[in-house]
Parts: sequence; C-alpha cells; structure tokens
Amino acid sequence: MPIEIEKKYRLTRAQREQVLQRLPAIGARLRAEEFEENTLYSGENLEVSRSVLRLRRVGKGAILTYKERLPMKRSAAKHQREDETRVDDPEAMDAILDALGYTPALVYEKRRQLWRLSKAEIVIDELPFGLFMEIEASEADIKMIERKLAVKDLKVENATYPQLTLKHGKHYESIIEARFNDEE
Repeated sequence: MPIEIEKKYRLTRAQREQVLQRLPAIGARLRAEEFEENTLYSGENLEVSRSVLRLRRVGKGAILTYKERLPMKRSAAKHQREDETRVDDPEAMDAILDALGYTPALVYEKRRQLWRLSKAEIVIDELPFGLFMEIEASEADIKMIERKLAVKDLKVENATYPQLTLKHGKHYESIIEARFNDEE
C-alpha cells in the first residue's frame, strides 16, 4: 500500500511569488503546468473526512485515485494511503463509477505547477478559493525544503481541497462545485 506524505501551506500572493523565485534557485525544476478538474464521488464506504475516490481530468486523460487518511501522527504532514491509475477515457470511467453506485459529490478546478527537487515533488496550486503549496516527500526532506525556501510566515493548511470545497464551493442540487469564473 503506497503511503503519501505531504504538507500543505496556504500562500499569499507575495509568498507565492517568493516561492516561484526561490524554487529554481534551490535547484528545483518545473516539470509541468496543467489545468485540472477534480471530481470526488460519494457512495458506500466513502467519507470525505477520511477517504475519497477522485477522478482528476487533465487534458484528454485522467487519473483515478483512492485516498484514505491514516491515523494522525504528531506532525503537520499528512500520512495517507494513495492508490491511483491512469485512465484514457474519463467519460467511460465516470459511467463505470455511476454503474457501481458512485455519484459526483464535489468538483473543484485547479491550476497547478509541478516542480521536482531530488525525490520531492513541490506543487503550486491556484484554486478558486486560494493559493497553496504542497510538498510531497519524507518529513526530513519537507523540513529541508522549508529551510531552503526561506519564506517567512508560511501558514500550514490542514484542510484538504475537498474540505475547502465543502466550505467555499457553490451548492447545485446534489453537487458542490468550486470553479473559476469564465472571465479569469
């Protein structure tokens, strides 16, 4: 069972700019910039506070992911089970999930930059409700990257994007959405 260790930070615009300037300076390399549409499903045995089934559409493909939060350690970094697979036909996958009794419950859009520094993945995310950075690595590497970035007053964000979507999204019948305005 793959275990993901990550730490998330809520960024101000100024902090985001600092991070984007510091990443190349500390040796990080930009791997991709992408737009994502994330759909989380509800159904038997899924609890948004503990586990999620997500279909992340990027370009013409998608990634199906199951995540389950592991019991909390005394750390700001999250530890969770994460299983995922690439999907060539997102609409067919959505139809399969529907046939199995899973229905879309949350949708959130995201603009993401993916950076790599050694074994660590650093992402800079923009969502309709804020700016964020996530560092996915060992806890020791996360601390090392925090030191190298040297950004003052980084605020740890413990809420997940689904939890933030529940809080900030718009309700449409049986679904909650956080989407960018068309003018953006």
